[in-house]
Amino acid sequence: MKKYLLILSALLYFTVNINSTIINVPGNYSTIQAAINASVNGDTVLVEPGTYMENINFRGKKIVLTSRYYLTNNPATIYSTVINGSTPANADSGSCVIINNNEDSTTVLQGFAITGGIGTKWLDEHGAGLYREGGGILIQYSSPVIQYNIIYNNAVTNLTGVTSTGGGGIRIGDSYPRVYNNIFMNNTARYGAGVVLNYTGGEYKNNVVCANYGSNQYGAGSGMWLNGFFNRPITIENNTIANNSALNNSAGIYGFGSVQASIRNNIVWGNTVPGNIQISGGSFTVRYCNVQGGYTGAGNINSDPMFADSNYILQPNSPCVDKGDSSAIYNDPEDPNNPTFAKYPSRGTLRNDMGAYGGQLSRILTNQLIGIPKNGTEIPVEFALYQNYPNPFNPTTKIRFAIPNAETHSCVSLRIYDALGKEIETIVYEQLNAGVYEVDFDGSNLSSGIYFYRLISGNYTAVKKMILIK
Repeated sequence: MKKYLLILSALLYFTVNINSTIINVPGNYSTIQAAINASVNGDTVLVEPGTYMENINFRGKKIVLTSRYYLTNNPATIYSTVINGSTPANADSGSCVIINNNEDSTTVLQGFAITGGIGTKWLDEHGAGLYREGGGILIQYSSPVIQYNIIYNNAVTNLTGVTSTGGGGIRIGDSYPRVYNNIFMNNTARYGAGVVLNYTGGEYKNNVVCANYGSNQYGAGSGMWLNGFFNRPITIENNTIANNSALNNSAGIYGFGSVQASIRNNIVWGNTVPGNIQISGGSFTVRYCNVQGGYTGAGNINSDPMFADSNYILQPNSPCVDKGDSSAIYNDPEDPNNPTFAKYPSRGTLRNDMGAYGGQLSRILTNQLIGIPKNGTEIPVEFALYQNYPNPFNPTTKIRFAIPNAETHSCVSLRIYDALGKEIETIVYEQLNAGVYEVDFDGSNLSSGIYFYRLISGNYTAVKKMILIK
C-alpha cells in the first residue's frame, strides 16, 4: 500500500527527471498544442492560468500536461486553467483533448477545466459505423492517467453524417486508463452523456459524475455507459454518480450486453429516468454501494446519502460513512492530528466511506458549487446557469443559477420560452444578493415538448434547453 501511495503522490507532485524539460505555456509557446509538438517523451508541459481556445492532441507523446495545480494543490487553479474546445478548425474534430496514439501511464493530463467540446467524428473500431464521440476527452488505444480535472458543459449532439453521439464528458475505447479525482458535470450526448467506456478496461476512482443529461439511446446511461469484452477488467470504485438524467432505461450506470465491471464503494443516487433506474444491464458485481432503490450485492444499502449542501461531500451522520468495504486496502486516509479517524473530506473512522470522498484517494475536488446548495447560502465566484433536474421532467423540475459577489443587489430575471421563442412564464424578476439559488418550475399546464430558460443579470445572459414529457 505504501508503494501504491507513493506512485499516486508522484503523479501529482511529480519529480522532474534531470534529463527532462519543463516547457512553459505561454512562456515558451503561446499554445498548448505547440508546446506538445515541441516536447519529447518525459517532458512536462506546464500551463499557466488562462483560457486556451484549443482542441489538442497528445500525438503519442508520453509527457505530463499539467496546470499549476500540482504546485498549488488549490482547486481554484483548475477552474482558472481552461481548455475550451468550442472553436475547432474542423467541426468533425471537436474534442477538447484527444489521446489516441498508444500513450501509456507516463502520459498524464491533470489540473484543467475542460469545456466546450462538441466531439469527434469517429469510425468505431468494432464495425458499428461512424459516431461522434468524446466532447471533453477522447481516448483510444492508450492508457494515460487522467486526474484532477473538471470536465463540464461539453455537448456532443450533432448527428450530421453519424449514427449517434456518445461520451459527452469522456469517451474511452480499447484502452486501460487510470481516471482519478475528476468531475464530469453537465455534459450531454445521445448515450453516455457523462462517460462512455467502449471495449475498454481501466480504473475509475473517486470521480464525481453529476448532472449529465439527455441520453436516450443504447440504454442511455447518462452517468456511465459501458460496453465490451470480459477480458478487459473495469474497476469503478469510490465514485459519486448522482443527479444525472436520461430519457429511457438507466440514468446512472448502464451496461450494454454482458459487459463486466467491479462496482464497489460507490454512491449511485438521484439519477432520474422513467422508473428512476440507477443501474441496469451488463454483468456487474456491485458491492458496498449505496444504490437508490436497492441493488443485490454484499454490503449494499438503499438510504438517502445525506449530501452536504454542495459538492456531494457527506454529512457527518450520513449512512454512507464507514459503510464501504471494511478491508484495510480501502481505508480512508488517516487524520494526522486525530489518529484512528479519517482525514477530511472523509468522515468517521478509517473504514471506507462510500462515494467520491472515501478511500485512499480521497481529496477535495473543487472549491466551487456543483451540488444542490440552499438558496443564497454560499457565494459563487462566477455566474452560472445550471442544467435543470430532472431533465426530461413531468411536470415539475428545478433550475439553479449562481450570482457572484460583483452582482450583489443586481436585478435578475429568469424566464421560460417555448420552441418558437414565445415567453411562457417569468419565474424570477427581482433584486438578489450574491449566492446560488434554486427555483421550481411547474409545467402542468403545458404540452410536451422542448422549452428554454434564460437567465439575465447585468451583462450576463445564458440559455439552456429542457424537455417536458407527459
